[in-house]
Amino acid sequence: MNALSEKLFAATRIDGLGGRLLAMLGAKFLADQLGGRFGFTWRPVEEQFHLVAPVGKIFSAGFIERHWLGERIDEAEFDMLGRERFTRAILERRAANGRGRGWLCNDFQMLKRFREGWPKDWLPGDRLVERRAQAFATLGFSEPVRAALDAAVGCRLTRPMAALHLRSGDIVHGRFRSTLVFEDKVIPSTLARAIITRLKRKGLATLLVGQDRATLDYLKAETGALLTTDFGADAFADQTERAFFEMGLMARCPRIYAGTSVFATIAAVIGGVPVLRTGALFGRRRTGRLILEELREHEADYDPLEAAFGYQAAFLKLENRIGVKHAKSMLERALALDPRNDANVLKMAAVCFRSKDYGTGEAVLKSAMTAQFEARPDLPLPIMKVLTGRMWRTHAMAADFSAFFDAARAGYPYAAACSAHILHAALGRPKPAQAMMERALEAEPANGLFLKIRSGLRPG
Repeated sequence: MNALSEKLFAATRIDGLGGRLLAMLGAKFLADQLGGRFGFTWRPVEEQFHLVAPVGKIFSAGFIERHWLGERIDEAEFDMLGRERFTRAILERRAANGRGRGWLCNDFQMLKRFREGWPKDWLPGDRLVERRAQAFATLGFSEPVRAALDAAVGCRLTRPMAALHLRSGDIVHGRFRSTLVFEDKVIPSTLARAIITRLKRKGLATLLVGQDRATLDYLKAETGALLTTDFGADAFADQTERAFFEMGLMARCPRIYAGTSVFATIAAVIGGVPVLRTGALFGRRRTGRLILEELREHEADYDPLEAAFGYQAAFLKLENRIGVKHAKSMLERALALDPRNDANVLKMAAVCFRSKDYGTGEAVLKSAMTAQFEARPDLPLPIMKVLTGRMWRTHAMAADFSAFFDAARAGYPYAAACSAHILHAALGRPKPAQAMMERALEAEPANGLFLKIRSGLRPG
C-alpha cells in the first residue's frame, strides 16, 4: 500500500476567499498526485470588507462530505509543507515513520518547492499554472457557483481586453491602511488612468474589477473603461456568486494587471493567463510620478482615503529618490487626508530623523503616541505594532530603524521609547532595549507611558 494513502494534505487557511481557494489547489494537487487524502477546513466570515460564505454555499454536498474536515482541526497533529523543498520520496519516508496525520498545505509557494518530474532547481511558470488549473478543475463547487462561472464564460467580449484589479477594501479604507504590510496587494486607483491609457496604446480595452463602486464609476466616466456591471454582474445579488462571476470574467482576459491579491491569482488560474504587476508597464519612479500627476489634477475627485493611499504609494515608490522637502510634502498631504494613519506618522518621523530635523519628528511621534495612550493605555500601542510589523522575512519598517536609533541617541525620548520597542520586539535584544528605555525616562521620569513600556520589557 502507498505509505501516503492514509495521510491528509489539508488546507486550513482562515483569510479571504482567494487565499483559501489557492491553498486548497495546492493541497488537492498533491493529494491527487501522490495518492493521499485531501481535506480542508472552512468557517464563514462576515466582516465589513471580507465575506466568506458558509461551506455549503460554495461547495457541493458530495464534495463537502468527502473532503470537509469541519471548521477547525488540531493543527498540532500535522507537519507543515512549503518552507523547504520536498519530493515524493521524502514524504513517503515521513509517512512510513507514522508521524502525524499528514501535512498542512497553506503556503502559496508550496507547489514551487515540490520537486517531482522536473529539474531540481527549476520549475517553469507555466507548469505551476498548469498544476493549479488541474486542481481547480477537480473542486466540487455548488450549482450557484458553477452557474456564475458559466455565466462569465458566456459573456461576449467584443474586443481584446485586459483586466485591472483595483482591490481596495481594508487596505485602503479599513484597518490595514495603517500598516505597510499589505501595501503591495493594491494597485492605487490614482494610477488606473495611466494604466488604462497605456493599455489603449497597446490596442486593449480595460475591464475594471474592484470594491469601491464610486471610484469605479468615476474611472469609467473619465476613461471609457468597462466594468463587470456592463456584463451583468448586478444580476448576482449574492456576493459570493458575484465574486466567482467576476473572477471568471477576469479569466476571459488575455492578461490581468493586479497587485499581489490572491483574488486575481485565482482568476488567472481559471483562465490560464498571467497576472502582471504595474512594473510591466512603468518603472517605480515613473509609477510614483504618474500617481502624483493624477493627484495634482484630480485629487478632489477621489475619496479622501483613496487619495491618501495614492500619496503613500507614491512616497514608497520614490522615498529613496527624492529630497526631504518633497518627501515631507507627500506625507503631509497623506496625513491631512487620513490623519490617523500610523504608517504615515512613522514615515514622517523617519524622514525628519534622517535629515537631522529631530524636533519635528519627535513632535509627530509624541502627538500620536500620547493620544493613543490616553485613549487606551494598553501596550503595545497601535503605532508601536506598526513600527515592528512583519512583512515576509523582514520588518516593514526595517530600513527606518536606524533613523529612530539616531534620534534616540540625540536625546529625544519618544524616539528612544520607539527604539526600545524595536530592540525588544523586533530584534530580540532585551538588555539594549532596557538601556534605551532608561534614556527616555532620564528625560521624562514621570511619563506614565514610558514607565509602562519599561515595566513590559523582559530580561530575556
